[in-house]
Amino acid sequence: MDDHNEESPAYHYRVMERAIALIDAPGGRARKLDDLAREMGMSAAYFQRLFSQWVGVSPKRYQQYLTLGQARALMAERFTTLDAAQELGLSGSARLHDLFVRWEAMSPGDYARKGAGLVIRYGWFDTPFGQALAMATPKGLCGLAFADPDNKDHTLQDMQLRWPLAHYVHDPEAPAPHIATAFEHQGQGQLHLIGTPFQIKVWEALLHIPPGHVSSYSEIARRVCSPKAARAVGSAVGRNPIGYIIPCHRCLQANGALGGYHWGLARKRAMLAREAARLEAG
Repeated sequence: MDDHNEESPAYHYRVMERAIALIDAPGGRARKLDDLAREMGMSAAYFQRLFSQWVGVSPKRYQQYLTLGQARALMAERFTTLDAAQELGLSGSARLHDLFVRWEAMSPGDYARKGAGLVIRYGWFDTPFGQALAMATPKGLCGLAFADPDNKDHTLQDMQLRWPLAHYVHDPEAPAPHIATAFEHQGQGQLHLIGTPFQIKVWEALLHIPPGHVSSYSEIARRVCSPKAARAVGSAVGRNPIGYIIPCHRCLQANGALGGYHWGLARKRAMLAREAARLEAG
């Protein structure tokens, strides 16, 4: 993996991340292509090419998805009730997230043992949203966490503490096929959900939200238990161990605010913007 390879997905994401920081800066304003390119030390042509490769629309059009009003616009125009999503067949056994996803949940008893007896193999990969730590068991992908170059150790520790008694083996070949499925849209994705029964219900609900659409914590709470459980749902969303594939980035507050994101709000905004742009581009 070469973080400095100017053709790598991780490099492209870092360019997007820097652009997002500029656009979202306090008092931020729409920026012309030449201005953005100059502030990042690139030619306008090269910057435009990176944008086109990463998201498929122009930087000018892409900025419209990164404005502070983007989340509210998504809530108004592309809000998904989970009942409607299910009626459309967007479930674990149907077309979802531009790939096929199936999942198997760990039993409550196994989860209570904190991963004892479980072998989890992991590796680091370049993705369109920066470097990612992928973890897999023989039953499927159980972890996908995003990191910046200076916090990889923290990200690994954070994931290992979720199942502290599991045996961890650095073996990138094990999760590699799952990463190829997730980001190259080939084959069938298999997830191994390791969490409490309530967390797994919430994560399954997230899988009903189509790409380019959003839902709310209260809507998910209504679906899985009670509208009054939005805070508990928020906690479960925050503990989602399989980022992007279980799309917790598509969950917003009822007023359109982005809410939190375990791997950084800039990354959440980038995921939403990329999906919205691609949906519109067809």
